[in-house]
Amino acid sequence: MLDAIIQWDWDVLLFFQEHIRAAWLDPIMQFFAILGHKGICVIAFCLVLLALKKTRRFGCYASLALLLSFIFNNLLLKNIVGRVRPYEVVDGLTRVGWAESDKSFPSGHVACAVAIAVALLLASKKKWPGIAMLIFSAFMAFSRVYLGVHYPTDVLVPFVTASAMAVLAWLIVSRIEKSLLAKNQMKVAAAQGDASPRGDTSVQGERAVQSENAAQVQKNADESQTQTQAQESVSETVPRTKE
Repeated sequence: MLDAIIQWDWDVLLFFQEHIRAAWLDPIMQFFAILGHKGICVIAFCLVLLALKKTRRFGCYASLALLLSFIFNNLLLKNIVGRVRPYEVVDGLTRVGWAESDKSFPSGHVACAVAIAVALLLASKKKWPGIAMLIFSAFMAFSRVYLGVHYPTDVLVPFVTASAMAVLAWLIVSRIEKSLLAKNQMKVAAAQGDASPRGDTSVQGERAVQSENAAQVQKNADESQTQTQAQESVSETVPRTKE
């Protein structure tokens, strides 16, 4: 089975070289290689998403997906598998452009692009950014085989592994978002709970003061009325005494 896959890889590479390569396509394919070189463009893309408030949430998803993909594909799989570049072992195959210094499997260029594409598809309600990035990933995969620097399986496997890392990133960030939202809701509820008793006490205090003032006014009015009645009684008594 493994021998059949290896043979298929070789046959596809030689087919590209004999039937697809063209002088006018070479610079285009090399341009894609430059875009993916050292992950500079995808890192810059994530930084832009993080810098803009409107897209910061998507930047968190994409950045974590990119980081997990780099760890799993570039640091682990590349060193565990240790596959030699095809232009070094495939008879009759020549590369287009510069030689690569690291191992062949899996393609880091493709893994980075796929990780961001799937992260955007999962995080955003608008699917066109993720779909556009996924199309870009397909062109990137095509260019790596075209240039003779990767086997076909090198660029196909990252569509699975990088997607898995993007899903993992989505689960992690979603869990953090839910946790932060729950904490904020608890703080708001606590703040409202603290404010309600103080508000009730204030209202009750105002009502008590108003009742006391009304009682005092009524008391003063009663006293004034009593004094008036007393004065009238005295004035009525004085004339009778003179008579």
